Amino acid sequence: MAKQTQDYTKMINEMMSSFPVDMSSMQDGFKSYASFGEKMSKVALEAAEKSTEISTKWTKETLSKVSDMSVARDEPTDYAKAMTDFASAQAEMTAETMAAFAEVAKKVQMETVELMLAAGKDVSEDMTAAAKKAQKDMTDAAKKATATAK
Repeated sequence: MAKQTQDYTKMINEMMSSFPVDMSSMQDGFKSYASFGEKMSKVALEAAEKSTEISTKWTKETLSKVSDMSVARDEPTDYAKAMTDFASAQAEMTAETMAAFAEVAKKVQMETVELMLAAGKDVSEDMTAAAKKAQKDMTDAAKKATATAK
């Protein structure tokens, strides 16, 4: 008695074609991720720009104060006063600069949290929609397969 070999390739192909794959959810996911990346990049670049402005201002003011301090004085006590004035001005500028950097960091943190929450909401909605669609497609395919088998 000769055994007949089943064509598993044909059977697998038929099974796979019964369960269609929707690539639009993958495309939507990629678009969402790209949009999120763009928004995060914007936040980072704005923070870098603002930080550069703060650093530049601080450097210019420091150089100006150093220039004032390096002027020749008539009395030795004038040099001590110039150093004291420089140190005082530098301490004040440092405090102001650190506060400005803290504001930039605070803004970045708030914007990042907002973006993360929005992205989480979008992903959740996308996943729910994709799961519902996949469930419907699977149910339809199963109904079709059972109707064909009868």
